[in-house]
Amino acid sequence: MSERAYLDWNATAPLRPQARAAMLAALDAGNPSSVHAEGRAARALVEEARAAVARLVGAAPRNVVFTSGGTEANTLALTPGLAVGPDTAPRDRLLVSAIEHPSVRAGGRFPTNAVDILPVTSDGRVDLAALAARLAALAVEKIGLRPLVSLMHANNETGVVQPIAAAAELVHAAGGILHVDAVQSAGKIPCDIGALGADLMTLSGHKIGGPKGVGALVLRDADIHVTAPVLTGGGQERGTRAGTENVAAIAGFGAAALAAAQDLATAGPAMAGLRDALEAGVAAAARGTVVIGQGAPRLPNTSLLAHPGLKAETAVIALDLAGVAVSSGAACSSGKVGASQVLAAMGVPADLAAGAVRVSLGPTTSERDVSTFVDAWKQLVRRLSKGGCGIAA
Repeated sequence: MSERAYLDWNATAPLRPQARAAMLAALDAGNPSSVHAEGRAARALVEEARAAVARLVGAAPRNVVFTSGGTEANTLALTPGLAVGPDTAPRDRLLVSAIEHPSVRAGGRFPTNAVDILPVTSDGRVDLAALAARLAALAVEKIGLRPLVSLMHANNETGVVQPIAAAAELVHAAGGILHVDAVQSAGKIPCDIGALGADLMTLSGHKIGGPKGVGALVLRDADIHVTAPVLTGGGQERGTRAGTENVAAIAGFGAAALAAAQDLATAGPAMAGLRDALEAGVAAAARGTVVIGQGAPRLPNTSLLAHPGLKAETAVIALDLAGVAVSSGAACSSGKVGASQVLAAMGVPADLAAGAVRVSLGPTTSERDVSTFVDAWKQLVRRLSKGGCGIAA
């Protein structure tokens, strides 16, 4: 595996050594709800991790709620039962963009008829004019007077970064609450909850080099609270998420968050340089390849490539055989590649979208990894031009 080029960091980041060490040290920890010495030691591990995760996004530790991952955090956030201070009246409308993660597009715990889908521009950014118009229309119609808006900070397929701060101004002016899914952006670009204007933010451990199966919902401040938890019972996580905390996973998440914060200033520019080199190499080696979303602000590590006539499933398999791990740009379900709702929303032609391949880099990606991919892509496109299927015999 050491000779392979792993370029699928947006799917999952390899476990950081710091996270592995923290998890091993926490495996024998007690129950953090117990009051004896063993319980207090476990509680200390959880709270240390909570502080590290909070620091990554500029939040107060008390406002971090640990969950089983990003999907649960999104589901916890997307509920009519969100309160601001003493105002506990339910949210009555949910607005999400057309490029959101499936757990957000599904609407969380809002009824289907209370969810509006917002369009995006051709470069993959949420249409702010459409957002403003919809908020204004809801006010005129006397519905949606208490909207919740959910937008991702950066798209998982294209890497396009969304205009969150500008959207926050519109949402707050309309009396709404803004939830930001920062699963893909945290640890790659600055992701300060206050600077972005987010009221709630979702994070995932395994996207930053922590373990799978742990995430967090981060609240802007103590005034924001969830009045209808998904899981109820013992009152853990200040009553917002019941169940004994997964101490080892949380410890690993915290260690990864600390390492990601320390690396942020250097890792981002380094990844951007490699990404640009990869795209330049592809442009020189395989004319006709398109970089989707290239004109918009993007994550420093993400390239979504498509070549006319190339099918994504064929390309991913061929690249895997060439020693390169990447993903289809389309959503995958039960191992089958389906049409990408993200690219459809952007207006990308269906035949081009069908061949979209996502390449995502990480802090340990090397120049050799990039050159390996460029060579493999060149050979793949060359076989395509000769009428081959793109898979070596």
